[in-house]
Amino acid sequence: MKLNSAHKANNLSFLENSGQMGMLIREMDWDNSSLGPIENWPVSLRTTLAIILHSSYPMFLFWGDELICFYNDAYRPSLGKEGKHPAIGKRGKEVWPEIWDFIGPLIKEVVTTAKPVSYSDQLVPFYRNGRMEDIYWTFCYSAAFDDNGNVNGVVVTCTETTETVITKRELQESERRLRTMIAQAPVSIAIFQGKDHVTELANSLALQMWGRREDEVLGQPILEAMPELKSQGIKELLDDVYNTGKTFSTSEFPVQIMRKGNLNMAYLNFSFEPLLDLSGNIEGIMALGIEVTDQVISRKGIEESEKKFRLLADSLPQFVWTANPEGNLNYFNQSVFEFSGLSQDQLINKGWLQMVHPGDRKNNFRAWEDSIATGKDFLLEHRFRRHDGEYRWQLSRAKPQYNDEGIIQMWVGSSTDIQEQKVFLDELEKQVQERTAELLELYESLKKSEQRYHLMVEEVQDYAILYLNPEGIVVNWNTGAEKIKGYRADEIIGKNFSNFYTEDDRKSGLPKRLLGLAAKKGKALQEGWRVRKDGTLFWASVVITAVHNEINEVIGYSKVTHDLTVKKESDDALKEKQAELELKNIELQKMNKELQSFAYISSHDLQEPLRKIQTFASRIIEKDHDTLSENGKYLFKRMQLSAERMQSLIDDLLAYSRTHNLEGDFERINLNLIIEQVKQDLSEELLQKNAIIQADNTCMVNIIPFQFKQLFYNLISNSLKFAKPDEPVHITIKNEYVPGNLLEGEYFQENTKYCHITFSDNGIGFEQKYSEKIFELFQRLYGKTEYPGTGIGLAIIKRIVENHHGVITAQGELGKGATFHIYLPVAD
Repeated sequence: MKLNSAHKANNLSFLENSGQMGMLIREMDWDNSSLGPIENWPVSLRTTLAIILHSSYPMFLFWGDELICFYNDAYRPSLGKEGKHPAIGKRGKEVWPEIWDFIGPLIKEVVTTAKPVSYSDQLVPFYRNGRMEDIYWTFCYSAAFDDNGNVNGVVVTCTETTETVITKRELQESERRLRTMIAQAPVSIAIFQGKDHVTELANSLALQMWGRREDEVLGQPILEAMPELKSQGIKELLDDVYNTGKTFSTSEFPVQIMRKGNLNMAYLNFSFEPLLDLSGNIEGIMALGIEVTDQVISRKGIEESEKKFRLLADSLPQFVWTANPEGNLNYFNQSVFEFSGLSQDQLINKGWLQMVHPGDRKNNFRAWEDSIATGKDFLLEHRFRRHDGEYRWQLSRAKPQYNDEGIIQMWVGSSTDIQEQKVFLDELEKQVQERTAELLELYESLKKSEQRYHLMVEEVQDYAILYLNPEGIVVNWNTGAEKIKGYRADEIIGKNFSNFYTEDDRKSGLPKRLLGLAAKKGKALQEGWRVRKDGTLFWASVVITAVHNEINEVIGYSKVTHDLTVKKESDDALKEKQAELELKNIELQKMNKELQSFAYISSHDLQEPLRKIQTFASRIIEKDHDTLSENGKYLFKRMQLSAERMQSLIDDLLAYSRTHNLEGDFERINLNLIIEQVKQDLSEELLQKNAIIQADNTCMVNIIPFQFKQLFYNLISNSLKFAKPDEPVHITIKNEYVPGNLLEGEYFQENTKYCHITFSDNGIGFEQKYSEKIFELFQRLYGKTEYPGTGIGLAIIKRIVENHHGVITAQGELGKGATFHIYLPVAD
């Protein structure tokens, strides 16, 4: 027994310290297997297993005719968490059925030939971790010999390379995408390697910009492929980037490039960026660029055209200005500065509205915004402040300028002084309908005068602009000149401008003297008769301005002609009517006062008969109710409702008339006190509507308490009136102090603090397009039967806010309530 035990122990010594797989082999029952008891295994098998089990490299053994499977601890992870393990002691074909078509022939070849078979990064998918996986292997199948020296198995030495293969493929795909991206990039890209800047890569845009083929530059130092660059500083730039590692970039760099045998000037935006190897050392340079030659040439042409435009504009007595597509003014001609006394910085920084009369600013701003939004021509009469403080009426117009795609690029506008022509025409138009037959006759006369005035203004707007060479020959001719003088451009260009002067002026040498005066003093002004193509005469104002080059030599003249014939005739007619108009104006002012008194007294006197109608109707209903027919009761009810609506209308008219003037003294008061009084007055209505009013700590403001009580009364009443029938009324009143410089709009003063009151409700709301209409007298968005009222309440609110020098705006959304914003100036 001792000898057998010792022998058995000696036979199993190859499994000592052989890891988990050695322990698994030791514990398995081999008696009923084809190999028999483990202690009877041939020496060659035990030796081979000893080598495999004690190796730290993944190894697998197929042994015997049944190709029994063995493997070591290093191979165990390759079988996965779920799958083929434990496979020791099983037949190879049973363990690897899914890949036996691949490995079976390999094993047979090794057993037959005793020659090893190896593969690198070979895809051998098999089942593990609960599924089939694509797995890449580097492996070697070699022969395993039995005790007699015959091949009796195959030893597999392997390592899994899946991650390496995937990583390598990703790198190859990344490089492919990079090269594709470079080739398709919208800018030129090139890579130069080494200190000699050898061209390694250049995309199609780079080759196009260089004027070279790919075979002319690739593998060549760029300065040898393009020798014209050597003397233009490119070598120094490349050397500096390569030696210092600092990126260089520039815009509109001028460089001469040899293209199709000729040196062409090009302008380039480009950058040189260093390329680093894995050690952080510079190995090359990447060049990125784009040619902007066309843009630079176009911009220079535009700058030259703009210079001529400004010169011509500065010679005009009219105001000329331009704006960007958003409506921001960015240029004014010299006449604007001379008239206003303001500098360009003052006009740009503080805005052009500072020139406009405060009473005209709202309409001015609204009309300008409408033109910007719609692209329609801007046309407006308004008053501008002159440098001496006098306001003078101007007629301003602007037209949008479109590009080829129909997009607005800029606005060009002009303003013309029409002070003498204005003279009370607007006031006469408003009052003439209320006058007697005598005034109607005067109205017709004034209407004809107004028509003549507008025709005159249109003529004043048309001006002829010519450009003359130093000898007075016409070089350029605009459409205004064609309209005024009757010549087409092809009929006059190339001829002397003296053709437009009368025979007497030409004989006296007037045209030549005007050119001499312009050359000497820079500008020549003259008025007189001129001759059209058809021989007729017209009275014209002429401004001739000398055009100088950079060394102050006269290279030509700009000539601007205004046809003043109609204006001269209109001026004469207006002078004759001036005295009559002044008398009529006094009479109209007296009539206006009488009309105001009549409206106020009538509103009061109408209430007495209205009260009697209401009283008598109520008595008849009470005393004769039983004797009246149903139709009679219905008619009396209609009469009472009509009387009530008329009473509301008279009350609102009286309230509105009282807001024309400031009633009562201003008091510094907390608005919460006013709001609480209104809540008490409307307590029953609030309770009926289940209304909730939330008001935070309000501002301290200087107001007329009576008027602001009426303001909040009307606002809260409106919210109750236009409430949703199935939802409690919720009103929120918030406020905050806001500096004027943070508020947008010409109504706000930068150095003034404002109390911003926000009044919101959850009623039926309104469409935003009616946000201004609702403040007008008698304006209603809903029917009288559905929502009663006179359409005066919000007009009263607006008048009260304006009495306090404030601003009110409205926001609404149908079905989602309304919000009113009130801004009141607050004195420190």
